[in-house]
Order: sequence, then C-alpha cells, then structure tokens
Amino acid sequence: MQKIYNIGVEATLEVIGGKWKPVILCHLNHHGKIRTNEFRRLIPGISQKMLTSQLRELEQAGLILRKVFNQVPPKVEYSLTDYGQGMEPILNMLCTWGEKHVEVLQDKGEDVLLKQRDDDIAMQQTS
Repeated sequence: MQKIYNIGVEATLEVIGGKWKPVILCHLNHHGKIRTNEFRRLIPGISQKMLTSQLRELEQAGLILRKVFNQVPPKVEYSLTDYGQGMEPILNMLCTWGEKHVEVLQDKGEDVLLKQRDDDIAMQQTS
C-alpha cells in the first residue's frame, strides 16, 4: 500500500518526531561521535530503554551509524551518517529558534532556564 504524506514535514516528523530524537541528533551534530554513556550524561532525563529505542529507530532510518568495537568491556559509538549530516541546517535552526523562544518566555516573566546555548557547544568543540 502506498504511503501518502500531505506535506513534506509529515515525512520529516515521521523520522525525527518525538521528544528525544531531535535532541540525540543535535548532540551528534555537535559532538561527532558519542558513546552510549555519554548520551546519558548529555541527556539526563532519558531512560536507558528509551535511549536504546530512539537510537535503533534513527539507525533504521539511516540517520545514524552504530559502530561496535570488539573489546571488553564492549564499546559502542554513534555518529551521523552522510544522510543524517544533511539535517545539520535543520538542527541548527531548531536550536536557534528554541533559544529565541526561551528568551520570549523569560521576557514574559516565566521561570525558564536554558543550560547551554548552541554557540557555546560549538565553541567547546573548536577549543
């Protein structure tokens, strides 16, 4: 049966939709290669089960690569595929928009905190 999307964003959200997938992709976009335990440190609110599930789905979609090293203890590393790297402009725009949204909320008097700006992460990677 043919799958029908009404507009392109539906196809995009089918692949990267949800609470955690964009966060995972943004971290990979900034950090390059990330091990499972590093994800847990970078995304403290995600459970191991959810992290594993989201990583598998992103791998099946062809956005990330899972590399297993034959050693003890086992080492698994994740990175963006070439296809996944094509999302870099979208991921950067999402981060920038989110930062502006936090500023709007703060201007309205809401008690919100952004722990790290996109530019700060990029600066850490170059130093």
